[in-house]
Amino acid sequence: MTDRAAPVGDGDPYERRRRAMVQHHVAGRGITDRRVVAAMKRVRRDRFVAPAMAEFAYEDRPLPIDAEQTISQPYIVAVMAAAAEIEPKDRVLEIGTGSGYGAAVLGCLAEEVWTVERHHVLVVKARIRLAAEGFSNVHVVEGDGSLGWPDAAPFDAIVVTANAPSVPPALCDQLADGGRLVLPIGPQRASQELARIRRSGDRITTEDLGSVRFVPLVGEEGWPLDPLLIAESP
Repeated sequence: MTDRAAPVGDGDPYERRRRAMVQHHVAGRGITDRRVVAAMKRVRRDRFVAPAMAEFAYEDRPLPIDAEQTISQPYIVAVMAAAAEIEPKDRVLEIGTGSGYGAAVLGCLAEEVWTVERHHVLVVKARIRLAAEGFSNVHVVEGDGSLGWPDAAPFDAIVVTANAPSVPPALCDQLADGGRLVLPIGPQRASQELARIRRSGDRITTEDLGSVRFVPLVGEEGWPLDPLLIAESP
């Protein structure tokens, strides 16, 4: 884990709740990666939601944020971080910054993190929150996440926090040799498959990690912007 995250110590009113959440809903539900568990203990989820929602921050459920989006439940954040198998010197790309919470967890695990968000209001607020929490190694950029972030590629790991109809070719192209891409794939009207794609030279392999439900990845290599077209997709 990097030393860039703000330290947790005396004066943190939610520390006990955070540790209980990690014990019961992260480690207690099968997350065995010690670095991921430590990152979940360190990152203050209450700092990544509106003040009125802070009292609910350590419940294991999504919470509403701006732009009609949600902050993912802690367990899912931990599952995806563990699946990405992030090493301390890795360069990581996250698609779908949201509140910045998931990027902060990744920032505890990796050397550098780039996180792409299409909603301007979320970009601005995530930058403020991440800076306030000391994550100088997390770079929030605005753009079409389905196209990745080629300016900083290649990446050792890519984590996509929105559902794609299929694997975006741009993201595979931006994986380093040996890189891992973790993303949900499937129709919006049913449960989706959380997939882990590995790149070894020109060879791509895919693993099914179980069923999940995510909001759509909207973009050129994702779902169309029109919600009616998403709803009508097979």
